[in-house]
Amino acid sequence: MVMVYKLVFWCSVSMLFYIYAGYPCLVYLLSRWSGRPVRRQPVEPAVTVVIAAYNEQDAIGATVENKLAQDYPADRLDVLVVSDGSTDATDSAVLALAGRYPGRVRLLRQEPRAGKTAALNLALREVSREIVVFSDANSIYSQDAVRRIAGNFADPAVGYVTGSMIYVNDADSATGEGCSLYMRYENLLREFETGAGSVVGVDGGIDAVRKELYVPMRADQLPDFVLPLQVVARHYRVVYEPGALLREPALGDAGDEYRMRVRVALRALWALQDMRYLLNPFRYGRFSLQLLSHKVLRYLAFLFMLAVALSNALLLQASVVYQVTATLQLMLYALALAGLLAGSRFPSGGIFRFPCYFLLLNLASAQAFLKYLMRRKQVLWKPRLG
Repeated sequence: MVMVYKLVFWCSVSMLFYIYAGYPCLVYLLSRWSGRPVRRQPVEPAVTVVIAAYNEQDAIGATVENKLAQDYPADRLDVLVVSDGSTDATDSAVLALAGRYPGRVRLLRQEPRAGKTAALNLALREVSREIVVFSDANSIYSQDAVRRIAGNFADPAVGYVTGSMIYVNDADSATGEGCSLYMRYENLLREFETGAGSVVGVDGGIDAVRKELYVPMRADQLPDFVLPLQVVARHYRVVYEPGALLREPALGDAGDEYRMRVRVALRALWALQDMRYLLNPFRYGRFSLQLLSHKVLRYLAFLFMLAVALSNALLLQASVVYQVTATLQLMLYALALAGLLAGSRFPSGGIFRFPCYFLLLNLASAQAFLKYLMRRKQVLWKPRLG
């Protein structure tokens, strides 16, 4: 049995290494050896920015004005806000802006509340412009973000573009710092994936699609995962534009971040089930490997972590090597728990930030997987609180 435990231990360690380090190295090499550069050009297609909002009276005004102030021709950019059953002053704030900017701001109301995906489906029926940019209700773009996104659509092979999300750790917490660090890792990975062909995941607060490629989705589907996969399925590229910047405050509270990550992971697991045909390498080539590595295995990494921990416990008497690895695991989890419990009492998270967020992500994936096995779905949520 010792040999079985050793096999489980080292195979699981190898899988974790591949998921977080091996795959990024592989896709980097693919981008260097057989890369596909995006043929960006300074073009100005007609753009509609679509914003789904639920009770966003404090943020919606600044967000809409940020889009109207973009370095982009005013007659080629408008904003459409879908109020998803809002019960506060969101609607009146948008209508006031529509009065100040006639022809450039519109309001649609979705009643009763049905969630973001249904709101986007409703909005896209009213859009006639060539490019649709999706923004969250609190998303503040860099001034040239829309122009930089648009430049990618000069390449006829590009069907979907995602910008660069930057989380700012205003709360000075281990969770917030870990989130910011994780997003920098994801953005680097998206650069490599773009070079290799297409990115696997996008940021729903700063992304865009050709209107002709938009396909209505079920209300329970995750739009910033399912829609890009549908674009790939139609043999267009999904690419990352690092110059289109969106800065958002990271969630400083570990509970809020955890609930958000559970929701995202659960909806992503259902999306993977819906789009599982993309895992066929005979039809979709290297993208199938990317989807398997970046998403399927990433969401199942907690299983390999559990296998490492259990097999290591059973091997403590086999060799001093396993005593060292067990000690390292205990230290990692102790730092993670200390970071979660400490909240903002450690400046910028210190040494707690990586293990804290790593544990939070994988615990959230584990809970989401259990919900998935129980056939649960989530359509509605409170923005920025999970």
